[in-house]
Amino acid sequence: MEKLRKHIEEIIPITDEEFESIKPFFTIRRVLKNQYLIQQGDEAKYEYIIMSGIFRVFYLDEDGKEHIVQFATENWWMSDYIAYFNQKQANMYVVCMEPGEVLCLTLEGREQLSVILHKMEHFFRVKLTKGYIALQQRVISLLSNNPQQRYTEFAALYPNLIQKIPKKYIAEYLGVSRETLSRLYSNNK
Repeated sequence: MEKLRKHIEEIIPITDEEFESIKPFFTIRRVLKNQYLIQQGDEAKYEYIIMSGIFRVFYLDEDGKEHIVQFATENWWMSDYIAYFNQKQANMYVVCMEPGEVLCLTLEGREQLSVILHKMEHFFRVKLTKGYIALQQRVISLLSNNPQQRYTEFAALYPNLIQKIPKKYIAEYLGVSRETLSRLYSNNK
């Protein structure tokens, strides 16, 4: 829970009393490698903040091809947000790529927390805004950058993930073949 407090205090200051009122809204969950937090058709009950581990958020198209929307690691938030905010069934999958731990927050809990502690509403708005900006930058990169530019950008933004995530998933995330990724990786050594 101290990691959670430190994470929140990167955006807003909180007192010990305020933090004590925040803690009950979060539940801790340990996750095994290859364990799913969300699968297509599930109810997306939670938004997750990652305390440890690496997660992959993806969807499967009609042909069963995986499309990675996001990798997530420590202090990142993730969910199937369309399902979570609309209280619908999930279309995305969230899977753990290495053993990890997450804190779970329901939408109802998020809303209640925002009401009882207004500064948490500000915190959630800042986190959501940053996530939206990152997603928009990713879409623009996919639409306008060539594979080399996308790889260079990914390596610069997430140097720790390059070594931890299997190359096939990085290739999927960048929208290139495994062979193309190998060439890009060799060119950047």
